[in-house]
Amino acid sequence: MTANIKTSIAELVGKTPLVELRNFQEKHGLQAKLLAKLEYLNPSGSVKDRAALNMIIEAEKAGKLQKGDTIVDNSSGNTGIALAAFAAAKGYHFECLLEPGVSPERTQILKAYGARLRSFLDFPEIAAMLDKGAFETAEISRVIQEYADSKGYFYTDQVSNQANPDAHYQTTGPEIWEDTDGQVDILIMAAGTGGTIAGLTHYFRQKNPDIRIIAIEPDKASRPSAEQPDVNSIDGIVAFDGFGPENQPTFFSKNQFYYDSCIDVLAEDGYKTGLELARTDGIFLGESAGAVLHAAKTVAQKDENKGKNIVLIFADNGMKYLSSPMYQEVN
Repeated sequence: MTANIKTSIAELVGKTPLVELRNFQEKHGLQAKLLAKLEYLNPSGSVKDRAALNMIIEAEKAGKLQKGDTIVDNSSGNTGIALAAFAAAKGYHFECLLEPGVSPERTQILKAYGARLRSFLDFPEIAAMLDKGAFETAEISRVIQEYADSKGYFYTDQVSNQANPDAHYQTTGPEIWEDTDGQVDILIMAAGTGGTIAGLTHYFRQKNPDIRIIAIEPDKASRPSAEQPDVNSIDGIVAFDGFGPENQPTFFSKNQFYYDSCIDVLAEDGYKTGLELARTDGIFLGESAGAVLHAAKTVAQKDENKGKNIVLIFADNGMKYLSSPMYQEVN
């Protein structure tokens, strides 16, 4: 018998399963198959493990990281957690610049991994930008790069680092293709940095240009703003109509990024549908995954999609959202 013992969590990333949501399908009378990619089964609990590990590996190959160095990046949670986990496993330090709205659970997880935490508000230029309701990724990257250079840190820069979408082009896409024997009709996902959707779009356009790529975004009523600061939101995803030239991830154009359609989802609809799946199929979803499922149900109910395979990317599970509106009033 050959031993199968891993020596690092880096060896555990990927190969996440595709699961057909049969009970959910039956409950709603869906005649399309919903195939969920359970990315929360990565070692630190989210799809971001793939990008985080690949960014570190590529930096190591380029000689930009040595044991004992400090990695820095901004994050609303999942990327930071993934970088903290791999930094710990590989002998690096990690400093996370926390974006507004990070849940208490994510903050505690980051601390558990030994990450040093700083707030966006510690940087006057970024704080002033946020006060105006702006979120310009290029300007944020410039400020953080200057900070990293002044400290001798390595800035992974997840919104511009090609290793982010490459992780999905090289691993997530091929895994889905192999597990379905290439029988993919529709792919539905959300976007934070855009790395997952950019990498997967690039991969699947090459494999079969007829595959429909559907993006989801928060409905306008679920986007916090100066006019509606207290609305329920969908953590970790962006509105695609907000990707103007000033804040579009640089790898979108490099990866032939485009989608066939975009579905707006109310936060409350995503919360409700995500909770429903826990009770039909025993799958406990995070906020973005609940929104993806809600959109997928809508797509699967259309007669034109009868008999089709619809692949959903579930970015994480509900463990980091227990204090959020999605699960606060569960009964």
